[in-house]
Amino acid sequence: MTHDENTARAETLRDRYRETLGAVPHGAEERLQVAQALGRLHTEEAFMALRHIVLTDSPLGARVQQLVHFGQLLALGRPGPARIHAIGALHAGAELAELAGVAETALITSGTPAYALGIEIVAELLRSAEGFSAAP
Repeated sequence: MTHDENTARAETLRDRYRETLGAVPHGAEERLQVAQALGRLHTEEAFMALRHIVLTDSPLGARVQQLVHFGQLLALGRPGPARIHAIGALHAGAELAELAGVAETALITSGTPAYALGIEIVAELLRSAEGFSAAP
């Protein structure tokens, strides 16, 4: 396979992230660079095919699926991926109030740390969307 063909394959994978999340997350970009450099794009293509089935062919729909991902990642205490999926949920049509609702649910299912992380992410998104400023 030529360099140009590998570059085109990698760009196709990046486009899938852009469609789902609005951007290519840092970790995904690193995986793509490694896969491309080492001739392992087929692994990322297989991963993306499964991801496509789970995210876009889901009976939940893209918005709910992203909200579920957000909640699960809050429960796991994974701030970086939770932020990515919060933005993905907004990209799929979710409202900030829905993200706050997911954080509130995380309080019940996973405790204060998950709730606090969720509200921290919602506050960040609220600040960037509306100029919200946290109290001193």
